[in-house]
Amino acid sequence: MLTGLSKGLTSYGDAEFSLFLRKAFIKAMGYTDDALTRPIIAITNTASDYNPCHGNVPDLIEAAKRGVMLAGGLPMVFPTLSIHESFAFPTSMYLRNLMAMETEEMLRAQPMDAVVLIAGCDKTIPAQMMAAASVDLPAIVVPTGPMNVGHHRGEMLGACTDCRRFWAAQRAGTLAAGEIDDVNERLAPSIGTCMVMGTASTMACMVEALGLALPGAASATATSADRKRIAEASGARAVAMAKAGGPKVSALLSDTSLHNALVVLQAIGGSTNGVIHLTAMAGRAGVKLDLAHLDQLGREVPVLLNLKPSGAFYMEHFHHAGGLPRLMRELADKLHLDCQNVAGTTLGEVISRAEDVPGQSVIFARDKPLKSAGALAVLHGNLAPRGAVIKQSAASKELMSYTGRAVVFDSVEDMAARIDDPALDVMAGDILVLRHAGPKGAPGMPEAGYLPIPLKLARAGVKDMVRISDARMSGTAFGTIVLHITPEAAEGGPLALVESGDVIRLDVTGRRLDVLIDENEMARRLAVWKKTPPHRPLPPRGYARLFARHITQADEGCDFDFLMHKD
Repeated sequence: MLTGLSKGLTSYGDAEFSLFLRKAFIKAMGYTDDALTRPIIAITNTASDYNPCHGNVPDLIEAAKRGVMLAGGLPMVFPTLSIHESFAFPTSMYLRNLMAMETEEMLRAQPMDAVVLIAGCDKTIPAQMMAAASVDLPAIVVPTGPMNVGHHRGEMLGACTDCRRFWAAQRAGTLAAGEIDDVNERLAPSIGTCMVMGTASTMACMVEALGLALPGAASATATSADRKRIAEASGARAVAMAKAGGPKVSALLSDTSLHNALVVLQAIGGSTNGVIHLTAMAGRAGVKLDLAHLDQLGREVPVLLNLKPSGAFYMEHFHHAGGLPRLMRELADKLHLDCQNVAGTTLGEVISRAEDVPGQSVIFARDKPLKSAGALAVLHGNLAPRGAVIKQSAASKELMSYTGRAVVFDSVEDMAARIDDPALDVMAGDILVLRHAGPKGAPGMPEAGYLPIPLKLARAGVKDMVRISDARMSGTAFGTIVLHITPEAAEGGPLALVESGDVIRLDVTGRRLDVLIDENEMARRLAVWKKTPPHRPLPPRGYARLFARHITQADEGCDFDFLMHKD
């Protein structure tokens, strides 16, 4: 088996010359022959001035390089795309597959025996894992880690659950003059990912639960010494994996480890985005995420983690309470404890060494959970034939079984133009409907599912309403919000046929989402819809055209059809 510099030689028609030339050029960097005989450990560089979530990546690279060299390997850093949630137009989800494609090709093109994947902001860990699963080499993930908590008038703050809460108060006119500016400077007090259980923290927990990151890697803050030690240890483990030839991603990302991750997703109050990303990551390894299984776990596994938006605390408190190993110990009977991990141990060994922290109130006991049901529920019905998702742990109890009149917005632009119009025909008991915000319709499935409360209702004191869409929602958000309706409206899904004034029934306990009109009327509306021009024409060129032609639906992970694993 080829290793080190001999892997993936550039094609000149003479392999010995190719290796000779490769060595000649790399020696221009000052490497010795001794260095060039060591296992090559690639380290991704996802730093960017546009990405404060990755502001500590240069420090993590240095720590990972130190670990590699202490273990006898040769570290090689290479750049990839870096996507930040707030700095990506039209949406970071639109660019996730592009990052996955670029990372995959660089993993294939460059010689390496193992790779350390450094990422954090929402879509970057999924993109890297999609790539690593497709290439199937020894890989270890180092999350960048959550930022520190902020403080405002004696209250702890966290991006971005509290940013939504304060912005809603600003819209409702209940903040003091100028207070929103003070809050703006205090919500994100350091580099790192959101310190609530948003998508970034969820995906960090997912890779740890899957065994693809070292124990404790999900929760240490971005600015802590723990985070650097995790990076160093990950570099050292990558060398051991390179020398042993594994474990490769395919040995770790399996049906059983995916089950473990789904158990954890329910117990941590995880982001709905986690469902899409896990589907795509697992799909690259030929493992299918079964929505019915996810939903069943939601009935069996309670929320144990007292973190916003489902609870009260933040990621640094989770870390000091024992982190994911301690939480998973509460769930031991639901987990496959024989699953291997990149540390070279089993999940059972990891949780047996979990720290017990006296008096902590962040990780609840299994018999006294924060919430009796899991974070997520999967809905079906005549509005969601292939499924929809609701984060029930962050929803209002009084709206979990609800019937109301639909107020329909035909696109994100339509919603933005009319939501605050005083003439908007909307009442507190209505259900807000957004469509053409799915993978194809938007495009890129934006986090627009968190429709704002119409201004006149917000000023009247309305805090929550049932909102449904084919869009996504930030994991940091809260409210009674149904997402990922599949098929999306742009594909002719039933959501495209709903009209303002229709009556919609949500029944989370019964796992149903239905519009209360008969099949004949639905058929009539569908026939009319088929004769209308497409909501958006096919883009003329480039990545936009590729995306529009090949993006799949939410229940398939929103991956490109030509990149999905084929049996």
